[in-house]
Amino acid sequence: MNELIMIQETEKWVKTQLENEGTGHDWHHIRRVTKQAKEMAKVEGADEVIVTLAALLHDLIDDKVVESEEEGLKQVTQWLTSIGTTAAQRQHIITIITTMSFKGGTNKPVTTLEAQVVQDADRLDAIGAIGIARTFIYAGSKGDPMYDPNLAIRDSLTLKEYRNGRSSAIGHFYEKLLKLKDLMNTKEGKKRAELRHQFLEEYLQQFLQEWN
Repeated sequence: MNELIMIQETEKWVKTQLENEGTGHDWHHIRRVTKQAKEMAKVEGADEVIVTLAALLHDLIDDKVVESEEEGLKQVTQWLTSIGTTAAQRQHIITIITTMSFKGGTNKPVTTLEAQVVQDADRLDAIGAIGIARTFIYAGSKGDPMYDPNLAIRDSLTLKEYRNGRSSAIGHFYEKLLKLKDLMNTKEGKKRAELRHQFLEEYLQQFLQEWN
């Protein structure tokens, strides 16, 4: 199977997996992340096939989306084998998607250029106007409030606290979104993050002004 067909088949497969996803990690999120990752791979000189496949598959092993990360990983590995990726390609893609998640800021920095590009593209979709919309969708899916001034902002978090502890959509800005600009890996990622970060700050200012 040539690389273009590999990617096209993977797009179809991922789309069917995420059809009814309701936390903001749906197919449209994947499409946006993949588009940005491909653009950034060209600028940064990263392997476009690895970047594209990793961007397409990155949420299929995430505990926000699948019940079992272990089962998700098994299915993704089987899929990559079935479309004819090499063992080296599979290893690289699996390493990217298992190490790129924020997880409360507990993950170690990613190491390859391809991982840096995909992580940056994913984080860009978490900030700016779309990032804000996704934050409210995710909070709603968990039953968290839009905002609760009595809830303390959680600073240092374990993965369990980050996933299951009580927070709010606005709290999530402080716990994750506002940190992402300074966590960008690539020159292109840093450049793209500036405007989106600025929009987050302006939105927060307006939200809190209206709230009060």
